[in-house]
Amino acid sequence: MADMFDERHSVVLANGVKMPLLGFGCYQIPADDTERCVLDALEVGYRHIDTAEAYLNEKEVGAAVRGSGLNRAEIFVTSKIWICHYGYEKTKTAVYRSPNRSLS
Repeated sequence: MADMFDERHSVVLANGVKMPLLGFGCYQIPADDTERCVLDALEVGYRHIDTAEAYLNEKEVGAAVRGSGLNRAEIFVTSKIWICHYGYEKTKTAVYRSPNRSLS
C-alpha cells in the first residue's frame, strides 16, 4: 500500500504551493488536548493541519507546529473564519489575525 503521506498525495494549488491532500482535522479537539494531538499527528507523518477560528484551538495548533521541530515550510495549515467575519474588510482582518493567534 502506498504511503498516504508521500509526494504523490498532494496537489499543487493555482499559486504554485503544494498542499497535502490528507490532513489532520482539529474540529472538536478540546484546547487542552490540541497541542498533544497535533504533535502526535505530525510525528506520524501528517503535514496538513486543519483548524478554524470557531474551533477555539488555533493557538494550540501553533504551539504544536512550533514545538514539532519541523521546518515551518513543511507544514500546511488551513483555517476558517467565523461567519460573522464574512464580507471583504471583515474577512481580510480575520485572515490576517488568524496566524497571529496560531503561528506567531
